[in-house]
Amino acid sequence: PAPLDPAKGPTHLAALRDRLEQGILAQVEECGVNGGGVARLSNTSNLYFDHVEAEALVIALDLKGLSVSGGSACQSGATEPSHVLTAMGLTPARARASIRFSLSKLTTEEEVDYALTLVPTAVARLRDLSPTWHKAVAAVA
Repeated sequence: PAPLDPAKGPTHLAALRDRLEQGILAQVEECGVNGGGVARLSNTSNLYFDHVEAEALVIALDLKGLSVSGGSACQSGATEPSHVLTAMGLTPARARASIRFSLSKLTTEEEVDYALTLVPTAVARLRDLSPTWHKAVAAVA
């Protein structure tokens, strides 16, 4: 096997993950990083998007060529929120509004940039359809 390229190792993946997270947080209100601020995998990010159902966001992004997950592989098809996210203290609604991004040593900066154009647009479109989003916006106004 070929030796690992250090430029594609955990430090590089963490930098891409952080770029993805910071870009999304800068563009999308009422979202956040689940488990942010603690030691975690360098290639994985789990974010919540309040007033959006993860399943709908997964489908919207998939249609644009971005693969993400709304739950763990062992929970595929389950309607209950992630037991891991609820154990971390997330409400069931926030856990159901969470998606996971996984990066690999093959992930490029251009792919992260592409995700940063897709995610905010998809979240905004789904929130336009969300009655809870409209209530939240009206309460602030």
